[in-house]
Amino acid sequence: MKRFISGILLVFTGLCSQAQKNTVTLSGIVKDTSGQAALAFVNVTLHKASDSTFISGTITAEEGRFSIADIAPGNYLLKFSCLGYHTKWQPLLAGQLSNFLSVGNISLQRSQVSINEVVVTGKVDEVSEKMDKKTFSPAANISQAGGSALDAMKNLPGVTAGQDGKVLLRGSDKVMILIDGKQTALTGMGGQSGLDNIPASAIAKIEIINNPSAKYDANGNAGIINIIYKKEKKEGFNGKVGLATGLGALWEKRENLPDIRPQYRATPKFNPSLSLNYRKNKVNFFFQGDNLYTQTLNKNEFTEKWYDHGEPVIQQVKRNRTTNIITGKTGIDWQPDDKNLFTISGLFSSEKILDRGDQPFFNADLSERQRLWQFLEDELKTTVTFSAGWQHQFKQPGRVLQMNLNYTFHREDEKYFFTNIMPAYTGLDSFKLLSDEHVADLTADYIHPLRFGRFEGGVKFRRRYIPTNMQFKPGLHSPLDTTAGGWANYGEIIPALYGMFVFENKDFEIEAGMRVEYVDLKYEVNPQHNTYRSNGYHYIQPFPNIRLAYRLNEQNKLTMFYNRRVDRPNEVDIRIFPKYDDAEIIKVGNPELRPQFTNTFELGYKTNWHSGYLYPALYHKRMDATISRIGTTVGNSNLIYNVFQNAGKSYQSGLEITLSQKLSRWASLQLNMNGYKNIIEGFTVLNRYPEPTRYTAPREEAFSGNIKLNSMFQLPSKIELQLTAIYLAPDIVPQGKIYSRFSIDMGAKKIIGRNEFFVNATDIANTLRIKRDVTGNGFTYTSTDYQETQVFRIGYNYKF
Repeated sequence: MKRFISGILLVFTGLCSQAQKNTVTLSGIVKDTSGQAALAFVNVTLHKASDSTFISGTITAEEGRFSIADIAPGNYLLKFSCLGYHTKWQPLLAGQLSNFLSVGNISLQRSQVSINEVVVTGKVDEVSEKMDKKTFSPAANISQAGGSALDAMKNLPGVTAGQDGKVLLRGSDKVMILIDGKQTALTGMGGQSGLDNIPASAIAKIEIINNPSAKYDANGNAGIINIIYKKEKKEGFNGKVGLATGLGALWEKRENLPDIRPQYRATPKFNPSLSLNYRKNKVNFFFQGDNLYTQTLNKNEFTEKWYDHGEPVIQQVKRNRTTNIITGKTGIDWQPDDKNLFTISGLFSSEKILDRGDQPFFNADLSERQRLWQFLEDELKTTVTFSAGWQHQFKQPGRVLQMNLNYTFHREDEKYFFTNIMPAYTGLDSFKLLSDEHVADLTADYIHPLRFGRFEGGVKFRRRYIPTNMQFKPGLHSPLDTTAGGWANYGEIIPALYGMFVFENKDFEIEAGMRVEYVDLKYEVNPQHNTYRSNGYHYIQPFPNIRLAYRLNEQNKLTMFYNRRVDRPNEVDIRIFPKYDDAEIIKVGNPELRPQFTNTFELGYKTNWHSGYLYPALYHKRMDATISRIGTTVGNSNLIYNVFQNAGKSYQSGLEITLSQKLSRWASLQLNMNGYKNIIEGFTVLNRYPEPTRYTAPREEAFSGNIKLNSMFQLPSKIELQLTAIYLAPDIVPQGKIYSRFSIDMGAKKIIGRNEFFVNATDIANTLRIKRDVTGNGFTYTSTDYQETQVFRIGYNYKF
C-alpha cells in the first residue's frame, strides 16, 4: 500500500491545474483634510502594484463613500484624485479571507491641480474555494445522480460512507450536518441522521468544512457538512423538472439461511422532482419538491458467534425495506430597498418506512434452527421547519447585521410487531414509540469590514425539548423488557456568543475566534424505570479557533489550524428504552453519558498551477471522554447489550492529500488519499443495563485510511463520463476491527439544449460488503453484511 501511494504521488505531483481566485469588494470614505467634510465625485481608481496598470474605478457618492466590486486577490495601488486636491496613492492588499475590505477614511489635501476624468470599467474574476472549505455540486457527481444526499456524498473527497446511514470525515462520524447553514431535526441536532431522507435532486451544493470557525456551533469534532438547497435568482419564471428511476439487488450476494422469507430482488427506485422560481422587482419566490421512493435490501448480515459458556451460533439478520419520502421547501425573499432583505421559508418532510425483518438462529452445522425472530417496523417521521430572517446592509459595503429565527418540529412515530418462533411455542409481541422534538433557535450576527480584514460577532439562544413515550405489549413468554418502558423528557438550553477577528497583509493571514457556550441539559425519567433515574449535566466552556497562513507567493500558501470542539450526546444516545431490531444485540442509551471534547491541530499546504492544485494536510486530534458503544453480556445469557459509554482518551493522527488535475481538454481527475493512525487508550466502564457489568479494554491502535480516485471525461457528442473508485483500509471499531472495502461507480450524462439525460451504476462489480470482528467479555463474533450496494439508474431533467 505504501508503494502504491508513493507511486501515485510521484505520477501526479508533476501535473498541472487551473487555480481560481476569490473576489473582494473594496469600500471607504473620502474626506477633506482640513474640515473633515465628506467629498463627493472623487475619482477612485485601482491599479496593479507591479506596473500601475489600470484595473477598475468609481467615484464617491454625496456622503464621500465609494465601493469597487469584483477585485481579484493581489497587490494593488489605490489612486484618489479630484479637482482642487492633491492626488493620493495608497497601497492595497486584497486577500482571500474576506469578501469585503474597508480602507476607512481617506483624507485629501487641497490644491489647484486639475485632473482629467477617469473612465470607469469593471472586471469579473473566477471564484475559488478557500482552504478551510471545499464546495461541490451534486449535479457534477453523475455516478450518484437520482439517489439521496447520502449517496451524493459517498464520492466526495475526504468523505466515506459508514454504517447506519452516516458519513465519515477523515474516519470519524462525529459530523454536524447543516441545511442552508442551519441545524434541523431532519439531519440531527446532535449527531448526524437522516441523510438518506434528502433527495440529491433538491441540493444545489455541498460544503465540507474540516476546520470550522467560532461562528459555527461547537458540535461535531470531525467538521461540518452544509447542504444548500436549490434556489434560483434569475428574473422571471423559471425552474427544472426531473425524473430518475432504477433497480437494485439484481443478484444475490449470498443466499439466505434455510426457511426464511426471500431477500428483496430487483428493488425499484423512483425520484420525481420539481424546482420553481419566480423573481420580479423586489420579490423572489422559490419552491423545491421531491418524492424519493425506494425498495432496498437494507441489511443482510451473516454472523458467527462464540460464547464462553456454550455452543457456537450461526445467524442472519435480513431487512427488506420500503421507504417513501416526500419533501418540499418553499419561501419568499422580499427586498424593499437596497439595504434590507427579508426571507421567510418553510420545509416539510414525511418519511414512511416499512421494514420486514427475519433473524434465524442455527447451530454450527445448520442442522437445527433454535429460534426465528421476525419483525415488522412501521415508522412515520414527520419534520416541519419554519425560518424567518432579516438582513440589513449598512451604507458601508460589507457591514451587515443579520437576525434569524428558526423553529423545527420532528415527530418519530414508530411501531414494531414481533413474531418470536421457538421450537415449543410462538409469541407475538409489539411496542410503540412516540417522540416529539421541538427546537427553537434565535441568532444575531454582525460583520464589520476593516482596512485589513473584518470583525465578526454574534449571539445564539437554543431551546430544545423532546418528550418520548415507549409502550410495550408483551406476548406469550415475551422476551421484551416491559419494565424499561414508560416516559422520558429531554430538555436542553444553550445560550452562546462568539467573536472573530480576521487580519491579512501581503504575506500573512490571521483568523482568530472564540465561542463560549453554556449548556444546561435535563433528562427526566419515569420513576418506575428498572435501571435509570433522572439525570443531566451543565457546563460553560470556551471553544477557540485560530488560523494562521503564510503566503509564499501567488501559487503557494502554508496554513495552520487549531480548534476545540465538542460532541454532545444526542437524545437517542441517552434514550433509556431498549431497541429490539436485533433479537440478541440490544441497543440501549445511557443517561450518564457526557460530552466528548476534541482538540484538533492541522498544518496544510496548497500549491496551484495553471490546470490543477495539490493540497496535503497533516492533522492530529485528541479526544477526551470518547463516545463509543460497548457490548457486554450478563451471566450465561446470549444477549449482548450495546450501551453508549465514555471510553476515555483517544487520538487520531493522519495525512490527507487532495490532487486535482486537468489532464487534457477532454479528461480530468481528482485523487484523494487519507492515511491515519487511530489510538484508543485502555479504559474501564460500567454498563448499568440490565444489571451492572464492568468491562475493561486494553489499549488499541491501528493504521488505516482510504483512497478515492474520481475521473471525468468529455467524450464526443457532448457526453460526460465519470468513473469513481474507492478503497477503504481495515480500521478499528469499538471492541474490534472492520475489514477493507472496495467499490467502483460510474455514470454518463448528455445535455441537449435544456434537456439532460443520465445513466449510472453504483458498485458495478458488486464487491462492497462490510465485515467486522467484535470481542467482549464472554463472547466473540464475526459478521459480514451483504446489503444492497449495486444500483442502476437512468434519469431525465428539463430546465425552463
